[in-house]
Amino acid sequence: MTQTQWTAVDDYITDLLVPPDPALEAVLQSTIDADLPKINVAPNQGKFLHILAQIQGARRILELGTLAGYSTIWLARSLPADGKLITLEANAKHAEVAQENIDRAGLTSVVEIRVGEALKTLPKLATEGQAPFDLVFIDADKANIPQYFQWALKLTQPGSVIIVDNVVRNGVVIDANSTDENIQGVRQFNTLLAAEPRVKATTIQTVGSKGYDGLAIARVISD
Repeated sequence: MTQTQWTAVDDYITDLLVPPDPALEAVLQSTIDADLPKINVAPNQGKFLHILAQIQGARRILELGTLAGYSTIWLARSLPADGKLITLEANAKHAEVAQENIDRAGLTSVVEIRVGEALKTLPKLATEGQAPFDLVFIDADKANIPQYFQWALKLTQPGSVIIVDNVVRNGVVIDANSTDENIQGVRQFNTLLAAEPRVKATTIQTVGSKGYDGLAIARVISD
């Protein structure tokens, strides 16, 4: 199996099951135009998140890592009319591009972007008396995933779902001696996840147009 074949299969799936969407296509183009990292989830992955949020019946979603707003739009479209999505983005340029895309998609009243390092904005969320989030999607820097996961637990309740992307890292996650802080961040998160009695969790490996990676899914089962 090769990256070329993985991408071709993703294209085949997308052509069949993910109809063209002007708002989402505009996000991808804006990523190119603004020279942002091309690390958004693939279209079929975006729809997967959308369906998971609908299955969950999510009314409130927290996202860590906005980029240009691609996954943000997929998730926000899963919400009911009175739903709310708060997305955290450390980079002001990324947030500006994302806001334009969210406005274009007609989701201005649904999505709130908070700019700043997540480890600074998450404590503020906790002190605001926000209602618990039904779903948390963590797709930010990997070195801080352990802390993000701990904050996600504080901001959710039994029945909530926490999804963490990019946790296989092309298989390098099994290398305990890696000097890559992203790998070590994921490994520390995995250790936390395995020992955390408040969640029921698993991780699945994925291949596709974004390469070889994986995501973790945890359901909060107790306070």
